[in-house]
Amino acid sequence: MTSEDDRSEPGSPRERFVREAGVLPWSELVRHFARGVVVKVGLDTDLIEAALCFADDDVSRVAAWLEAGHVARASDDDARDWTSREPEFTCIVAAPWVLVQERSAAVPASSR
Repeated sequence: MTSEDDRSEPGSPRERFVREAGVLPWSELVRHFARGVVVKVGLDTDLIEAALCFADDDVSRVAAWLEAGHVARASDDDARDWTSREPEFTCIVAAPWVLVQERSAAVPASSR
């Protein structure tokens, strides 16, 4: 497992996830949902931290988030909702998972 100090160093996994995070509409994520690899991350959970925990296979932390409902595998109900609304997501690949966090309606268009 990666130490907390190593995570913020230049070239670290944290740095890589920050650099690789991107914004995608739901329509671009459907194929990943079909493969069963989309994990939704609640707005109350740091997406980068979640990606690090998934990448590090931090079972205890991920299990705690799953139990608390902070992260969950995207469901068919989620997919129907997202198809009807077509929201945008901030996304990070922590192979094999695609972690997604719906962008808040409060995010100004200039920061997208």
